Amino acid sequence: MSVVKINVLTVSAEMREEIERRFAGRAGLVESADGFEGFELLRPVDGTDRYLVYTRWRSEEDFQRWTESQAFSKGHAKAAADAQASGAAGHGHGHGQGGPAASGSELWSFEVVQSAGPK
Repeated sequence: MSVVKINVLTVSAEMREEIERRFAGRAGLVESADGFEGFELLRPVDGTDRYLVYTRWRSEEDFQRWTESQAFSKGHAKAAADAQASGAAGHGHGHGQGGPAASGSELWSFEVVQSAGPK
């Protein structure tokens, strides 16, 4: 049964472009992870300041292996280095010279019980 992880990032209007740039800079690193099924960065359009980082995994174990992998560490290190070069920190969090792109973060976890796609 697939699992979904949603990282909820609180992002001010001034930092929207920056957080999207940071995530684009890490593109491609998670796609080769064993058990990875999908990724989406969701931009709020209803007046909220919360971005959703949606990932889907074959199992909880696959997700945990990804978070402990070199590719995960490399992606976060690259985001931090890119942000430092631009005067900020991390792709979504952390504290650097320019401050974090997100002011808060929480992780939601779900099991997929039902799923449908186009016919």
